[in-house]
Amino acid sequence: MTLKEMKPGQSGKVVSIGESGPLKRRIMDMGITPGVDVKVIKVAPLGDPVEINVRGYELSLRKEEAARIEVQA
Repeated sequence: MTLKEMKPGQSGKVVSIGESGPLKRRIMDMGITPGVDVKVIKVAPLGDPVEINVRGYELSLRKEEAARIEVQA
C-alpha cells in the first residue's frame, strides 16, 4: 500500500521510498525514512495535498510524492 492510498486516521510504517535521486533525498530530508511511523491526518477534497504526521510534526505532501512511499499498515 502506498501513502496515497491511505485514508485519514490510518497509520503505518514506511517500508520503502520507490524513487531515486533528488526527490528521494528531499523526502528523506523531511523525515520520511524506512521504519518511521506515519499517520494520515487529512486529504484535500481533490486528493492533493495529503497531510501526515511524522516524527511529531505535520507535513503536507503532493499526491505524486505520496504515491512513491510504500507503507505497511
